[in-house]
Amino acid sequence: MPVVPLSQKDVEDRLAELPGWSLDGDRIARSYRLGSHFAATAMVVHIAQVQEELDHHSDLTLGYDTVSLTVHTHSVGGAVTERDFELAHRVERLAPGHGAV
Repeated sequence: MPVVPLSQKDVEDRLAELPGWSLDGDRIARSYRLGSHFAATAMVVHIAQVQEELDHHSDLTLGYDTVSLTVHTHSVGGAVTERDFELAHRVERLAPGHGAV
């Protein structure tokens, strides 16, 4: 199935299902705070595993006790697609296991 850009309304509707996520220019984005640098690093590794499984990669930033993601789909000119939301939902499901808020 071809990957197609979502409309602005579709992006906004899907963001309503993901508390903490927002539109940042042409990307969806979220930052998490964790209890320590080690916990944040472990979460980055876990997200990287999910990205490999999905063959879909975000811009991922590790801070001292924070993890930030910005996601869009390069193959459709940097627009937001269903693939981006699939990744966001997977990250949301793994975040509590790392103590992320």
